[in-house]
Formats: sequence, C-alpha cells, structure tokens
Amino acid sequence: MVFSSLAFLFMYLPIVLLIYYAIPRKARNIFLFIANLFFYGWGEPVFVLLMLFSTVVDYTHGILIDKNRHNKKLAKFFVLSSVAINLALLGVFKYTGFITNTLNVVVPFLNIPVVSLPLPIGISFYTFQTMSYSIDVYRNDSPVQKNIFTFGTYVSLFPQLIAGPIVRYKDVAYQLDNRRETLDEFTKGVKLFVVGLAKKVLIANQMGLLCDTLRANHSTNGTLASWVGIIAYSLQIYFDFSGYSDMARGLGNMFGFYFLKNFDYPYISKSITEFWRRWHISLGTWFREYVYIPLGGNRKGKARTLINLMIVWFLTGLWHGASWNFVLWGIYFGIILIFEKLFMLKVLKKLPAFVCHIYSLILIIFGWNIFYFSDDCGGMKGMAEFLESMFKGPFITDTALNTIINFAPLLIIAIVASTPLLRKIYDKISNMRFSFAIEAIATLVALIICTATLANQSYNPFLYFRF
Repeated sequence: MVFSSLAFLFMYLPIVLLIYYAIPRKARNIFLFIANLFFYGWGEPVFVLLMLFSTVVDYTHGILIDKNRHNKKLAKFFVLSSVAINLALLGVFKYTGFITNTLNVVVPFLNIPVVSLPLPIGISFYTFQTMSYSIDVYRNDSPVQKNIFTFGTYVSLFPQLIAGPIVRYKDVAYQLDNRRETLDEFTKGVKLFVVGLAKKVLIANQMGLLCDTLRANHSTNGTLASWVGIIAYSLQIYFDFSGYSDMARGLGNMFGFYFLKNFDYPYISKSITEFWRRWHISLGTWFREYVYIPLGGNRKGKARTLINLMIVWFLTGLWHGASWNFVLWGIYFGIILIFEKLFMLKVLKKLPAFVCHIYSLILIIFGWNIFYFSDDCGGMKGMAEFLESMFKGPFITDTALNTIINFAPLLIIAIVASTPLLRKIYDKISNMRFSFAIEAIATLVALIICTATLANQSYNPFLYFRF
C-alpha cells in the first residue's frame, strides 16, 4: 500500500498542493520530485532506489545520445543500451519467477530453483516512460533534458506513477519547464479527480463485490449468474482503471500538467479494432510508436503486417502480467484483430450497428474471462471451469438471483455510466445559467459520499497496481 485513500486525500495531497503553490515557480520541479519520491517510498522505500537508478540511467543515456548525434552508430548504441537496461530491470523483477516456473515445467530435470521477487508497484508504467524518453531524444522528437531534477519529476510524477496513463516524454517535454497553472485548470482538475474517485469507490468496488460474490459459487449458481459475474468484472476493470486515469489526469491539471485521455467509452465499440482504439489508449499508442512501427508496421506487405501485429499483442499480453493467461489474452485479441483486418471489418460494415455492438461485447467479455484467471486466481483450470459454468448447469439459483437483484440498481447505473449518455446530459447542463453552482455542489456531494464510503470499506487497491 502506498498511502491509505483517506490519508492521501486529506493529508498528503493538500500539503503538497499548499507547498507547491507557495514556493517560487523555479523550485516547483525539485519539490515535486521530492514529493513524488516520498509518495512512492511510503510503502516500498527500498524500491525508490530502483526508480532513482532508472532515472539516472536514462538521464545519462539521453545526454550521451544527444552529444553523439553526429555518430549514428554510437547514438544507436546508447539508445539500445538504455532500452536493454530498462527491459532487463523489468524482466528481473516482473518475470523471473514466471520464467523459472515455466522452465521447470518444460525441462523438469533441470530442477531450477524458483525465484520469486516482489514486484515494485508501477514498474511497468515508469519503465515504458523512461524508455520513451531515450527513444524520443534519439529520434529528435524531443529535446534532451539537462536538468536531472526535471527529468526525475517526469519519471516519478505521482499522479500517474502507480497505474498510468503511460505519458510519453514528448507529450510533456514542454510542460515540464513551461507549464502555467491556472484557476480554470485547477478547478477542472478537481472535478475530473472526483469523477475518477466516484468511478472507483462507488462503482468499481461494488461491481468487484458482485463479481466476487457470484464467482465464489459459480459452479452451482447457474449460467445466468456466471454471465452476470463476468459482466460485473468487465464493468469493474473499466471503472477501476478509467477511474484511476481520470484521477491522474485531474491531479495533473492541479499541478499544471495536461495528460492525454486514456479511455473513450470502449464498451460502445462496434468492433474489436475500435475497442482497442478506445481502451488504454496510452498503452496502445506506446506499442504502436515504439514497437509496431519500428518493426515495419504495415509497410512491408500483408504477411509481415500480420506477424508484427501478433508480436505486438503477444508483448501486450505479457506486459500485463507474468502469467500465461495474460499471454493467451494478448494472443486472443491479436488473432481477432488479424481476422478483422483481413475480412471481418468489411463484413461488420454491412451489418446493423446493434449486431456489431453485440459481436464486440461478447468477444470483449470472453477476453476478460481469460484476463481474470491468472495463476493466483485459479489459472487455466479455473478459467475452463468458469467457461463451463457459463453454458452448463441450472439457469439460476434462488441465492444467486437474490444477490443479482440486490445489486441490480448499481449494475444498471454502471452500464449506463459506461456509455456517453451521462456525458451528453452533462454537456447540456453545462450550458445552463447556473451550471457552475450545480457542478460545484455535485462535486462536493460526490466527494462527501466517496469519503464516507471509503471510511466504511476495507482497502480495495486499484487492479492495475499489479501490472
């Protein structure tokens, strides 16, 4: 645990904001850097050293790349060195246990000792960010950063440090030294932060509770209960992750930063291709710019394009976790995207919109079923048993039906909130004469409700903390 939610809301954040706005502008990056390290080190002080090491490595490599631009071979060596060190750190801390376990299954006679290292929170996110810096400098997409405290602020920026969105250096390079905080942006940030908090506390946590309750007895609850359970998980992971992303963007606004949107109502998609343009946008953008395009993208023929897609989706699955279900999840979506690219998108264009929407939702739901069953949640056996429960057994038991009925209002609210309907209503209200007062009251009420809920809930971490 980095900070308890209430301690963060009413102690850490107010103190940091007060000091940040009280000190001279020139000192704000240094202060943020220190505050970021304190935030990260509260729960895992030893891993601050790992983050500092990554910061120094990529800061140094950026300078070396910039100084050797005239020597392309040397500049390329330094960017590859940066990438190799970052991937090595990620590999050691995230995949050592996975690799040793897999080798013991494939070649059991070697009897390799299983090494299990604690996973530093957010390492997948900040590692990708630091790599983007070296690559951006090498490509001349961003200027080299010569102030190590400013660069450290970028690497460790606490609003999105733990679970994204992944912020490429070139997207914030100018903001690091030239941002201007305004009251309008601060107000916008507060509202966005509270929206994200409400998504997490009031919707995601409740959908998680419904999912866990139904999954506990999925073999006997009935097929309808299993379907409702996986739908609840689909809603939980969306509101959990998009809620964190909104909170991160809101906090960024409070400190003068602008982070790109990470979710765009993905469950209204009419194809899987569209879904992945709307879901975890920052990760998809990162893989496209730093893996897919360098591999050749779609410029080297159809066969090479399909191979590149499968490489990207294998890596996307592996990035999410050191478990075979994540690899299978990535391959699953990679295969679907290939089929859509080859012919399915043409078919979908001829079908009614609601048919395309149902097609997408069914494939997405089955994808989340694969995603859920990591090794510590039942693994492949648990996945197979749950899939069987979705099609075999009684329709619904009385106990499961009562659980669903109790959660039905929240389930309906979650489904509606996953569409642009509430946004459209908000846009209309925002044009009203007293819209500012309405927004202020709504924000305050939502914050009070979230605070009261947090005080009564047991700790429920963000799902993407473990990635």
